[in-house]
Amino acid sequence: MKLSAASKSMAGLFAIVVATSACASDRGADSSAGALAPAAAAGTGASLSVEESFGTLSSPCGPGEAAGSTDQGVSDSEIRIGYGDDRGYSKSPGLNKEIGDAVSAMIDWCNAQGGINGRTIVGTHYDAAMTQANAVMQNACASEFMMVGHGFAMDQTSEQTRVACNLAAVPAFTVSPDAANGPMTYQGVPFPVDYANGSQWFQIAEMYPDLLGEFDVIDSTMPTIISASTKIRSVAEAAGFTLKNCGVTLNYEGESSYAPFAEKFKQCGVKGLWTSRSPVPAEFNFVKALDQAGIDPILLGEATWYGNAAQAWNGENGLLDNLHAGMTFQMIENADAVPAVKKYVELVTEQDGKTALLGMQATSSFLLWATAADACGSDLSRQCVIDELSRIHEWDGGGLHAVTDPGNNMPATCGLVVKLEGAEYTQAFPAEAGTFECDDRYRVATDPSTWGTELGPDRIATKYLNPNVIRPTV
Repeated sequence: MKLSAASKSMAGLFAIVVATSACASDRGADSSAGALAPAAAAGTGASLSVEESFGTLSSPCGPGEAAGSTDQGVSDSEIRIGYGDDRGYSKSPGLNKEIGDAVSAMIDWCNAQGGINGRTIVGTHYDAAMTQANAVMQNACASEFMMVGHGFAMDQTSEQTRVACNLAAVPAFTVSPDAANGPMTYQGVPFPVDYANGSQWFQIAEMYPDLLGEFDVIDSTMPTIISASTKIRSVAEAAGFTLKNCGVTLNYEGESSYAPFAEKFKQCGVKGLWTSRSPVPAEFNFVKALDQAGIDPILLGEATWYGNAAQAWNGENGLLDNLHAGMTFQMIENADAVPAVKKYVELVTEQDGKTALLGMQATSSFLLWATAADACGSDLSRQCVIDELSRIHEWDGGGLHAVTDPGNNMPATCGLVVKLEGAEYTQAFPAEAGTFECDDRYRVATDPSTWGTELGPDRIATKYLNPNVIRPTV
């Protein structure tokens, strides 16, 4: 896709980037709005104490005698990795800042222990600022060993460049279909196009069994949201829902009045609504219209709704007290009960960074990469790291999230549902805070018409494949 064409859908990508990135949200506190300098070598984290674990995960970091310039970006003493976010996007300053903040903190944490087998990690922070993803990828191609823990909202503009230069990646999240199932890509929390974690639908069905025939999906004019909603419909049906199909489509750019749409849902008799959008002013205006129409449906969405915006707005009026959001991550409120979440919060806040679910997602991917890199020992190469990543089939980031299968690019079969009441989120399902409900049914195969790309027999996107891509040898 040319940048000019991609720019036309920029607003839509901004609205759903978190929803399409393994269901993460902006929940957390931002204690620093400043720019992040490139992470430095050992010594910058002098205040960090040596650690031996991250939650339940034994630390992959530590001293050693690794030596040799075994690949681009690897020397006797250093491993150069790229990471980054879109914090410089002028229309939303600080966009996904928590991703870069997390990787910066993890680099210092790892270097304080001795790096990876004694090699110091040198991180370069890349700010794609939404529209510059391809430019930063071109720069990374020239010097980095791998990309680790990054997340660019317009990754469709950089995927061809990344694949062409064999820059293997362990991103925090992916957005475009070709990146989600891209070659030489592994994620701590996979979000492939051909399978989805539908736990929130199955769990809402258990919470509100009388609503199996009373739910509908709010449609949108934005193509990216249309695609997401189409996939959601198939997931809802797999969970036993018969959607009412009321035929309500909202203009992505907003409506002069939401009253007619709220009235149509009322006449249709809905008692539950799914939204693929994020908590933005237009969505809040629609919720107001529902209230004015005299209906108060159960609202269900991705983890984008577990965030500061919805929390602050509902604290003023309580109109979102029926809001539910599905997640595969632990709540940040559970930090005292979940050691991995506590460690994440401690490391990032020590650097005055922003803590949020996407930051935990970046942390998981960094730890995944570090675990594979550590297993390679002195002979550190992209081929070796890819081989090691392909062997990892049970991964939870030390307890940050439900167990996934990065080696096979498969999402979790577990999840939880949070509920908002006033300005407070609580875990609504399962009942015990800090636990997930798991079921093989939660992993739903999606219709190929929703994929947005062609996959080969190995489930790898074929669009940018070339004979030189690095494939697992195991």
